[in-house]
Amino acid sequence: MKLKALLLAGVAAMAALPALARDNHALLIGASTYPALEERFWLKGPANDIDLVQTYLLTNESIPFEAAHVTVLADGIEGKQAPTLQAIRDAFKALAERVQPGDFVYLHFSGHGSQAPAKDPDSELDGLDELFLPVDIGPWNDSVGEVENALVDDEIGELIGMLRAKGADVWAVFDSCHSGTVTRAAPNGEDDEKMRKLEPGALGVPQAAITDAEGASRGLESPRDRADAPVAEEEERKEGEGTFVAFFAAQTNETTPEKLMPRSTKDRLQGVFTYTLFETLAERPGITYRQLGQEVLRKYSVKNLARSTPLFEGDLDGVVFGSGETVDVRQWPAEKGETKLRLRAGTLHGLASGERLAVLGSPADSTADAIGYATVDSATTFGATAVLEDGKTLDDVPRGAFLRKVDTGVDMTLRVALPEGEGAVHEAMKVAAQAIEGNGQLGGRFSFVAPGEEADIRLAVIAESPRPDAIWILDGTGEVPVADRSEQTPGEAPVLNFSSLPSVSTGDKSADDLAKVLTEQFAHIGKALNVLRIGAASGGNGLSVPVELHRARFDLDAGAIVEGSRAAMDAGNVPRLIPGDTIGVWAQNTTDEPLDINVLYVGADYSITFMDKARMQPGGIYNEDLSLISDEYFGRDRLVVILSPVAEQSDVEDLSFLQQDPLVRTRAIGTGGEGFRGLLDEAGFGQKTRAALPLGGMKKGPEPVILQFEIDTVPGEG
Repeated sequence: MKLKALLLAGVAAMAALPALARDNHALLIGASTYPALEERFWLKGPANDIDLVQTYLLTNESIPFEAAHVTVLADGIEGKQAPTLQAIRDAFKALAERVQPGDFVYLHFSGHGSQAPAKDPDSELDGLDELFLPVDIGPWNDSVGEVENALVDDEIGELIGMLRAKGADVWAVFDSCHSGTVTRAAPNGEDDEKMRKLEPGALGVPQAAITDAEGASRGLESPRDRADAPVAEEEERKEGEGTFVAFFAAQTNETTPEKLMPRSTKDRLQGVFTYTLFETLAERPGITYRQLGQEVLRKYSVKNLARSTPLFEGDLDGVVFGSGETVDVRQWPAEKGETKLRLRAGTLHGLASGERLAVLGSPADSTADAIGYATVDSATTFGATAVLEDGKTLDDVPRGAFLRKVDTGVDMTLRVALPEGEGAVHEAMKVAAQAIEGNGQLGGRFSFVAPGEEADIRLAVIAESPRPDAIWILDGTGEVPVADRSEQTPGEAPVLNFSSLPSVSTGDKSADDLAKVLTEQFAHIGKALNVLRIGAASGGNGLSVPVELHRARFDLDAGAIVEGSRAAMDAGNVPRLIPGDTIGVWAQNTTDEPLDINVLYVGADYSITFMDKARMQPGGIYNEDLSLISDEYFGRDRLVVILSPVAEQSDVEDLSFLQQDPLVRTRAIGTGGEGFRGLLDEAGFGQKTRAALPLGGMKKGPEPVILQFEIDTVPGEG
């Protein structure tokens, strides 16, 4: 079966199928405070996660959940029962007694995760059980070899199995993590940020027991493989058993944070995964699980939210929640207040102060027929108010009116956070920054900000690095990547992967030379980031085109693909590729007009490689091997597929002008049009100075759409 990445508006056919009578149920579990643990290990975000999810489920018009069918176990929410181990077990049992065949169940787990030696070593590749920690978690019990009151992954699977055995379809989301280490070299302003991972040692698990368990690990068969999901669907579904989809905030060897989401809230910590998941759902209801996962990954990369890699398992081509709206039109009923319009949508739905909305007489009206316009003047997570423009009053707004977003803006500003600390390198950077600001080569779409302020990239001086005299260029998280887990020694400080980071030496350069090199670096980085930003803002309104990725092995001696090596890749997750692998793209034009396809490869080194362009006539198929993975650079790459509706006799859209060489990791001295093409022209830093560019104003009908596929390139065997 082909693993298809259907575009966001392409599931209307599924929604048109007759809906079976069913009930929607939810069990929401948020564990924040742990009396048996030191207070420094307590969390703040899980209660906020559960509050957000519950509010979404009870107010979302397309997928109704009745309050009586939503069970909440969360400390920190007034009137709710704490999520002890027994309370969780009892809630699952009660839910299993209630559900009927065809019902839908949503499960949400927010809290700490951890690991312990597996009770059944044969069931775990790494020899460790993954744990979710209820609030009554106890210490490691050496006599029985387990952590008291821990909810082990095997038991979670059994509890979910009870629901599926009744014929209920289940979607489970886990916003916790079990392993991994984060090393931050530059402040990111998230003073309260915490990782939802408790080291086994904090639970009293002896390091010797962890080392012994990992020593018995069977390991992965190939560098391409990732560890299995903590809770996964069996290969074959039993007759009468419900479907299962599981979303995990991180791989089993990673960690995931809670932080201010959105950052403008100043005081509301959320799980990054939970907030991003429901922000995407609020903005684009009715998409498939696979599309939802891809958009979450894209938000992670564009917004620098976290280094973790979410994992998605199960029937990913089903529609989220099993049914619901599928049209990606961002509009909401207008409610009249005393002096302003109110709408039941807010920051979670992509609204912010200053957003411009069209006032429409009915939801089916064209934007061109707008009665008037309004500007958002305040927004909370689930609500906003707007002020009418051009002298319009509330009397001009008819009953049944709707407010629709006019344009999706693309902010192309590159914000660079200066390095924290003092010293000769910092002084050199300070002088270079003044020169960069003075030369104007990066235009009005560039700014330096103070350490810790919101930024797209962060500069750091790292004394313990191989180049303490250099300025290191980090992404917005401010984190230094950690080397592969196989290179780590249990119980010791993590091995940092400096080889994947760009840096600029200072001792061998004058202030002008340093400014010149950094200007080139920033322009390079900005262009690559802007291509990804444009993709994140495109909705693909009206297009429904299946796209899939495949990989194969390339024989360098023969100069050809190895026969029989081609295989489909799961585009719903992040595949791992090794040197000698190729990436290919398959697409079919299922529309009734010609489509142009352009394929770009955006490397972890900020390179942009133009791979191919072609025209697909209606019904036509594109199927090409495009990229060969080398051993020169490893990291998170992105394959960008751009699909554009075109006129029959026009030239094939050619985006090769976006190509740029890799960003050299150790550096010595060394005009836009209109519409979609003009927007891409603006991705580079040239004479243009507009910071936020609208995607609106393109030709009528289906708009170009940009698909982004995340890919990890890793060293091969031996």
